[in-house]
Amino acid sequence: MDEETKPMKTILVNKPSGYTAQIGPAHPALKEPVMFSLQIEGEKIIKADFAPGMAHRGIEWMGMRRNCIQVVYLAERICGLCGITHAIAYCRAVEQIAQLPVSNRAHYIRTIVGEIERIHSHLLWAGVEAHELGFDSAFYYALRIRENVMDLLEYLTGNRVHYAMIQIGGVRRDITPDQLPRIEESLRYYEEAYKRLTEIFLEDKTIQLRCRDCGILTLDEARELCPVGPTARASGIRKDVRVDHPYAAYADLDLQPVMPDEYTGEIRGDVYDRIIVRLLEIKQSIQIARQCLAELPDGPLLAIPRPAVLLAKLKAAEGEAVGRHEAPRGEVMHYVRLTAGKDEPAAWKVKASSYSNYMSWIPMMEGEQIADIPVIAASIDPCISCTDRVALLKGTDRQVLTKEMLHQLSIEKTRRIQAQLKG
Repeated sequence: MDEETKPMKTILVNKPSGYTAQIGPAHPALKEPVMFSLQIEGEKIIKADFAPGMAHRGIEWMGMRRNCIQVVYLAERICGLCGITHAIAYCRAVEQIAQLPVSNRAHYIRTIVGEIERIHSHLLWAGVEAHELGFDSAFYYALRIRENVMDLLEYLTGNRVHYAMIQIGGVRRDITPDQLPRIEESLRYYEEAYKRLTEIFLEDKTIQLRCRDCGILTLDEARELCPVGPTARASGIRKDVRVDHPYAAYADLDLQPVMPDEYTGEIRGDVYDRIIVRLLEIKQSIQIARQCLAELPDGPLLAIPRPAVLLAKLKAAEGEAVGRHEAPRGEVMHYVRLTAGKDEPAAWKVKASSYSNYMSWIPMMEGEQIADIPVIAASIDPCISCTDRVALLKGTDRQVLTKEMLHQLSIEKTRRIQAQLKG
């Protein structure tokens, strides 16, 4: 067969010409670093995957080499935003093993500071989400009003971060009558701020168009992947540890999980629904704190005030238990096992809420645009900086897409939507 009669080689002209975007790992100074791998064609994300655990800090290992009281302060340092959350979850586990009673007053104080921490966390999230959307004025507003709640936490606990408020068997500080006017002043301040935040995030047409039907996590996907907190509730899963398994003062409260259909009448499981849930939870936390303050019962702050006596009690305890707490990002769990005769825990295992929410990123991102990555990632309020470093690979070519460049893509999409509205 000569050259003229040879069959022509088939050429696949429609072969996808995509590239891989690798996002992360996050800065090693932050907890829960993660590496994303995204298959992208044009501007569309075709497939998403991730690998967590890039810089394990060994906090659990350190905890099992300290006595049970020292672990309380170590638990607080798992997260700078959820210090009260982790301390309560750990203490609840130890209290169950040692059969330590906690007074109703201590339960109510734990509830109050926990809800104030929730306001603090949600305000920080609001600022980050606004920044990723390209609304830096809203970012500055959220961060400015957040200072008030940090000042309040410092007023009640002595610290703006890592509060050292929670102790095994109760709390270390009381809420006294002379502190009530200052607390009420802050609650009124946040009632007014909540109205403004609602106007910014829920009534702005650009944010609606930018976030509606973006980063959808369906109800079936949520049931399969088991996210927690606002991420789960925004997809229609009515789960909240405070309601399902009441602890502290929550059993005395008329409390229901916040769902997005309370505002819109429907549930889509998108970024906008996750915004709704967190904003409504700010209002709910204000109501919970005010009710607990009004009904604050009498009682001791600590079951065993003297640390030496408490340590002796814990050293004699044996068994295992799980402590749970509804953190701003969802359920936090601390598993603790104590062995009689030992000062330190025989086992301590922590599951932060972000670990449960990571997997939801995959269906949220698949089918969306590159410009949506920062908005979607921020919508679950992760405890990582997940857009620090991005590398784009296409064949042998390598392009570095920085956090700033990725953020700029998000802003450009927002501006296009604004221009369409004006046109």
